[in-house]
Amino acid sequence: MTEKTSTVDKSLEALSEALRRAADDLRAAEPAISQARTDIASRNTSVSRTVVRDAERVIDHLRQADECLRDVVKDLAEE
Repeated sequence: MTEKTSTVDKSLEALSEALRRAADDLRAAEPAISQARTDIASRNTSVSRTVVRDAERVIDHLRQADECLRDVVKDLAEE
């Protein structure tokens, strides 16, 4: 295995592991978010601006991650 191949393999291995951890984290967060939405709706309460700001930041980061992953997959397909 050449040094370049080894580096690429290690990078893709690290990416795969990061994706697995992120997927687990996203799956774990979804029930808590759903429960909070239910609680907010049933009590007709408001949410702090901090929660809204953080949620918007997460959405932006996930969108960027999605775009980057699309680029990786596209680049791998072209190899």
